[in-house]
Amino acid sequence: MGNDYQMIDTAAGLEKAVGTLEKEKVIAVDLEADSMYHFKEKVCLIQLATEKISVVVDPLQIDDLSPLSPLFSNPDIQKIFHGADYDVRSLYRDFKIKINNLFDTELACRFLGIKETGLKAVLKAFFEITIDKKYQKKDWSKRPLPKEMVEYASKDVIYLLPLAKILIDKLEEIDRRSWVLEECHNLSKVRSILSDEEPLFLKFKGAGRLKSRGLAVLEALLQYRKTVAEKKDRPLFKIIGNDSILKIATARPATLRRLKGLKALSGRQISMYGNDLIQVVAGALKITENELPVYPRKTASPIPSVVFERIKVLKSWRDSKAVALNMDSGMVCNNALITAIALKNPEDKKSMGTIKEMKKWQKTAFGREIITVLKLKN
Repeated sequence: MGNDYQMIDTAAGLEKAVGTLEKEKVIAVDLEADSMYHFKEKVCLIQLATEKISVVVDPLQIDDLSPLSPLFSNPDIQKIFHGADYDVRSLYRDFKIKINNLFDTELACRFLGIKETGLKAVLKAFFEITIDKKYQKKDWSKRPLPKEMVEYASKDVIYLLPLAKILIDKLEEIDRRSWVLEECHNLSKVRSILSDEEPLFLKFKGAGRLKSRGLAVLEALLQYRKTVAEKKDRPLFKIIGNDSILKIATARPATLRRLKGLKALSGRQISMYGNDLIQVVAGALKITENELPVYPRKTASPIPSVVFERIKVLKSWRDSKAVALNMDSGMVCNNALITAIALKNPEDKKSMGTIKEMKKWQKTAFGREIITVLKLKN
C-alpha cells in the first residue's frame, strides 16, 4: 500500500468512510493525542487503514463520532493496534467507544519473545522500514494541521496489517495465538479511573515516605498545581514538575527567600507562583492534628513458611519455563499470581479453576505442571 489517505473532517465524510470500512474484516487503528500540551488530554486524530484504503479522522472538526462505535464494537471486524492500552482508554473516555475483537501487535511481540517491542524497532526488524518520529511530540490539537503532520500520522497505521499477519502466523506456529487473543480481550476492557474524590497524593510517587504533616503540605501543593493547570489549560508537569513539588513539600519553606534557596523552581516559576506557594504551605501547616491525612497502608496477612517454600519452588519453575518459552518471566506468571497459587496450593484441575487471578491460557498451558511441581514439593 502506498501512502494515499483520505482526510475525514465532516459528518458526511465520516458516514461514507464508515460505510466502506464496515465491509472489511480487518482494520488497523492508531491515535494522536495532545497530552503534552493541555490539562485534559483528548484524542486529536484517529487513523484507520485496511488493505484498500487509509483514512485520517479529525474528531476536533466532527461533533458526533458515534458512527464509529458500531465499527469498533463489531465482533466480526478485527481491530489491529500496537500498544493498545492508552488507545482503548482514550477512545472510551472521549467517545464511549467500546472495542470488540482487538489484536495488539505489541502484545503479540512480547509473547513471541521479541525484546524491543516499540513500533519503530518492530518495523525495522520485520520490514527494514525506519519510521521518523519527529512529529510524535508535537501539538496535535492545533488547527489547521500541517499536511506533513497528517501524512506522518497516516504512515504508522498502514504497516500494522502486514505486521499482524506475520505475528499471527508466528504465534500459530508455536501454539500461542489463543494466549494472545485472551490477553487482547482483557485489554479491550481497560478503562481510565476518573475520581475527584480521593486525595491527589495517592497517585504521587514518593508520598508514602512522608509523615502526615508532610502529606498535608503535599496535597495542598498538588491541589494548587491542579487548579493553575486547569485554569491555564496546561499539563501538570508544565506548571511545576513532580520533583520540585516533593522538594517544596519536604522543605516547607516559610519565606520566598527560602523557596528560592531550594533551587526547585526556575526564576520564572518563582515570579509566577512563589508567593502563592508560600501561602499554600503556610495554610497546610495550620491544619489541626486530627484533620491531617494518613497514607493508607495495606497490612498484608503473615504468610506461613510452608507457603514461602511453595513460592520459592514456583518461581524456580516459572523462571526455567520462561527460558524454555523465550518469554519474559512476568508474562508467564507474575509474582502476585505465584503468591495466589502458593496460598491456594491446588491439587487438581477443579481447585486450579478457582484461582481467579489466573488466565484461562495459563491454566490450560501450565495447570498440570504447576500441580505436579507443588505435589513434588509437598
